[in-house]
Amino acid sequence: MDHLRLTPSLSALLGTFFTVAHPSHAPWRRLGWTACASVALAVGSAAEAAPLLTCKVSYAGTTHTVQARPVADPYPVASVDIGGRFFFKPVIVGTDKRVEYIKLYTYLDASQQPVLVQLAKYLPPFPRSGSPASLTGDQTVYAGPVERELHYRCTLEGVSP
Repeated sequence: MDHLRLTPSLSALLGTFFTVAHPSHAPWRRLGWTACASVALAVGSAAEAAPLLTCKVSYAGTTHTVQARPVADPYPVASVDIGGRFFFKPVIVGTDKRVEYIKLYTYLDASQQPVLVQLAKYLPPFPRSGSPASLTGDQTVYAGPVERELHYRCTLEGVSP
């Protein structure tokens, strides 16, 4: 059980499960605690298996955490305002079982409309050296008339090579 990591969502799920599935309740009386725990862990493991991209994006001394889950259509994914100067848009295209690609868009907020200043594309196989695994390493984007700096680093978890 050393490999099981209890996140707040999994912990809440297990708490709810064991409150509902207490052996004194009729349907669970026949199963016993071992079966109840196995079912709860299987449900929790399935819930944690979905790919999750987490990016730490920094500008002007403030860091934003931006997360993305798989989508079938990348176009409706909204970009995130970073300090009123940049927009950052992480997109995972695929399903919970298979990621086709990951794209990271960085835009400069210009007077007329946002201008794309960087597009990074990542294709499988994805790194799996740790949990979560570093996808991008440290990245720095310079843009605008006075070369403003945006820094980001993204990690990926829940993806099999």
